[in-house]
This record gives sequence, structure tokens and C-alpha cells, in this order.
Amino acid sequence: MPVHLRGIAALLLVTLVWGTTFPAMKDMTGYLSASWIVLCRFALASVLLLPFLWGVRWRDLRWGMLAGVVLFLCYVFQIEGLALTSSNRNAFITGLNVLVPPLLGVALGAKLERRILYALLLSVAGLFALCWEGSFSWGRGDTLALLCALFFGVYIKLMETTTRKVEKLMALTASQIVTVAVCAAIWLLISEVPLGLAERAQDLPDYIAHVGKGLQTYSLNLVYLGVVATAAIISLQTWGQSRSSANEAAVIYAFEPGCAAIFAYFWLGETLAWNGLLGAVLLISGMIVSQWSTERPATALAPE
Repeated sequence: MPVHLRGIAALLLVTLVWGTTFPAMKDMTGYLSASWIVLCRFALASVLLLPFLWGVRWRDLRWGMLAGVVLFLCYVFQIEGLALTSSNRNAFITGLNVLVPPLLGVALGAKLERRILYALLLSVAGLFALCWEGSFSWGRGDTLALLCALFFGVYIKLMETTTRKVEKLMALTASQIVTVAVCAAIWLLISEVPLGLAERAQDLPDYIAHVGKGLQTYSLNLVYLGVVATAAIISLQTWGQSRSSANEAAVIYAFEPGCAAIFAYFWLGETLAWNGLLGAVLLISGMIVSQWSTERPATALAPE
């Protein structure tokens, strides 16, 4: 098989694996909090990627830490939203992140390209169809998914700049993955772990038992997310994009929400009604149109 086709096959595999992460995380949200899911996933990935931080320069580390903070916000909004809505709906709304970078460019004074206008119209129509349940239905989970899309878009724009400023791309990747794990641990201590002396003495043992049971129950999900869907897939993504064009990668990635919907059906039994299917087609069309002539660096997209 030619090298180019192997690169395309690698990106198809990346997209399929990313599609599985939505039901894999949704499966845990009924028991584990977003903080614990993010912490465990990225702590496991950090252990595997730590060797790439050996001898890293401060400039690379600094940019990775900044990107990691933004990426942490992406995942908190994504998983909190998953707890309140279906995984396929969350995936399609999150996929709108591809529209954010060009819209940020327009906000900074760039000309609004015709393809972006068409993509916006398709996306708005797709969202309306996806959320139609006799009347337009929009909940807090959808808002969180939209915030996730916004921050993923900001992350993509940030990575477009940082990947040109660092010497080692894997060092940049490793530092941001570690930063996400550290941010999740800090957020967990602030927002969830009992901190008062009285509360700690009374509630902490029950809290530890509850979390321990959840980690044991969903250990396979967490190992899969951390080892396969984060550490391994990042490496495969970088290899695949180095052997294919940005346009090809963008079109392949646009089908990630569709993959998520398929896996959500088999994993969680979630289905899409006719309006959901129509909305999905319109949203995917908008993503493809928005990205068709956009050049992206190899590490522009985050693992999902």
C-alpha cells in the first residue's frame, strides 16, 4: 500500500477511535464526575508521554502548559455536557469547533469567506433540526457542549501558532497532556473533595469508597481512554497527517460525530430520529464546507 494511502487509513482509524470516546465517557458520567474522568484519562496518558519531556526547553514547556489549560476547559465542558444530554447530540454540537478558528479570524478583521457563510447556514440549520422535538429544545447540556466547541476552536487556533514556535512537537503534546492532568487534580481538590476538618472526618471515607468503586467498575473505560484514545492516537494522528494533505484530514475528521453516533447506538443504545439524522447530515456538511480549503498543522486537533 502506498505511503499516502497508509496515512489516509491511519486518519480513518483515528476518527473511528475518537468516535468511541463519546459513549465511553458518557457511560461513566452517571457515576464519576467530570473531574475524575479527565484526571484518570490524562494521568494515564501522562505516564506514557513523560519520556518526551526529558530535556525539554522552557519555551516548549510554557506553550504546552498554556494549551493544556485551554484543553482542560474543553474536556470539563464536554463531559459535564455529556452528563446532561446524549453522546451523539453532544458529539455533533462539539464538532462545530471547526467553525471557530475562521470566525475568530473574521472577528480580528479578516474577510468572511463565502464557504464560511455557507458552512454557518448549514450548521445553524443542522442544529435546529437536531434539537427539534415538536418545538426547539435546548438544554444546559447543549450549552456546555457549545462552550466545549468554542474552547476547542480556541485551542485549534492556539495550536496553529504554538506548533510553529516550538522545537519538539511531542514535547509540546506531552506538556499539555500533563497540564490537563494537573489542572484536573487541582479542580478536583477545590470543587469536590471535602476540605473542612469536620466534613473530612465524616464524609471523606464514604467519598473515597464511592470513587474507588467507580474507578474499579469503569477501569476498562479509563484505560482505553488514557492509553489508546489519548496517548496512542495522538502519535498515530501525527504520523497520519504527515503523510496526507490538510484538506484530506479535515474532511475525514468531519465524520467523527457520525462515528460517535454509530458507536453510541451499539454501546449505549442511543438512536437519532429523522430530524436528528437530517441535522447530523447538515452539520457534517457544514464542517466539510468550512474546512475544505483550510490548512492545518499536524497537531491542530485535540484528542476527543
